[in-house]
Amino acid sequence: MTVLISILSFIFILGAAVVLHEFGHFIVAKLFKIRVETFSVGFGPRLFGRKWGQTDYRVSAIPLGGYVKLGGDESNSPIEGAGASDIPEHEMFNLRPRWQRILVALAGPVMNILTALSIPFAGAMMYGVPATPAPVVSAMASGGAAEVAGLQRGDRIVSFNGIENPKWNTIRGDALLSPGQPLRLIVERNGQRIPLTITPTAITEDGETAGFLDFVPDYGEVPVIVRELLPNSPASEAGLQLRDVLLAVNGQPVHSAEQVSQYIRDHKNEPITLTINRAGQRMDITAKARKLPDGKERLGFTPDEEVPLQRGGLASAVTYAVNSNLEILRLTGKALGQVVTGQRSARNTLSGPIGIYNAAAASVERLGWAGLFGMLGFLSLNLGIFNLLPIPVLDGGAIFLLLLEGLLATIGLKLSMTVRERIQQVGFVMVILLMVFVISNDVVKLFSRGSSDSKPAATEPAK
Repeated sequence: MTVLISILSFIFILGAAVVLHEFGHFIVAKLFKIRVETFSVGFGPRLFGRKWGQTDYRVSAIPLGGYVKLGGDESNSPIEGAGASDIPEHEMFNLRPRWQRILVALAGPVMNILTALSIPFAGAMMYGVPATPAPVVSAMASGGAAEVAGLQRGDRIVSFNGIENPKWNTIRGDALLSPGQPLRLIVERNGQRIPLTITPTAITEDGETAGFLDFVPDYGEVPVIVRELLPNSPASEAGLQLRDVLLAVNGQPVHSAEQVSQYIRDHKNEPITLTINRAGQRMDITAKARKLPDGKERLGFTPDEEVPLQRGGLASAVTYAVNSNLEILRLTGKALGQVVTGQRSARNTLSGPIGIYNAAAASVERLGWAGLFGMLGFLSLNLGIFNLLPIPVLDGGAIFLLLLEGLLATIGLKLSMTVRERIQQVGFVMVILLMVFVISNDVVKLFSRGSSDSKPAATEPAK
């Protein structure tokens, strides 16, 4: 059942992101009364579909994107196939004013970006905005990056990696992208500002390497719950369930997820009794860690703070949606910049369909519907921004060529059809090479899973 849910989640997330993108092109073309010959989810040979009016709505064999074939537009004919020859001139895309063609090209990425904004906006309006903890050090892992750097409980981080007054999510995001790299920070302690250097602990799991600070911020008095639970693990066999509230571990009151993680790491060779609250009923569950199929000795569950939601109005929901997406863009841009400068490997940064499937499955398993739509928003945002790049075949490439044509027209020049076709062919080859790379990269990472036996991260404890 878990595999089926993962497959359905992957199909929904990838399919929705592609359909919404193509719908953007489709609806603007229809508004301008431009002929839409084909609305395809996927590339290559037609698998099935239905023709309504003048448009063939189809699913094609290669599920790595999609396209809308517009009447009179033969720029992508190597991919989309040749169009009909009997289309009236007033319905032909290539005969429309340049500004209309640019708007049609922009509509797909814009639809993806609007989707990415609407998901956290809707969540904030319905449930509230997550209360982000202040960057104040609470619990630290013994011998971890934070302790080695000289941080102390109660320190407030006022500068991190050159960012003044950072939010906790910014600190964590920068650390994730900087495993093993020294980062400068300034903490406020007893009224004094103290400069320190912290080197995030490099943790490799499932072929991905990330950096962790080995401390958790002060969330205040919030419940610590069971966020993830592995089947056939000591914890699940002992009766632990998802979303159980952890009250105590071997009699010690629980104040943070890291406290639970650290205690279990330090007492793996003895039975551990977890006192929990389940639907108002208090009970004890005892289990002992053992080696699981991934080669790690653990109980098989992940504790996490249940961050409270703060109800707000329209303005706070909009602010939250915009800031969430800007942070994703900032981290994505930083990761790609590290690839260009050689600080980060492309293999550890870029993912294809298998990587998306794994991320979708993990997100849905951990967070349910919130994880499903969160992953859709993340993928939509990246799809929208990627398609704005000035690469032929992509929307950004089409916009670039239209702007270039406009510039050349001011001096009496124009791009010949032969030149346009050659540019599109180069772009097509680039996209195919990128697809081959990310798919082969996914396969390599898939077979490298489990090769690392690093200790679990403190900020993302995996017990």
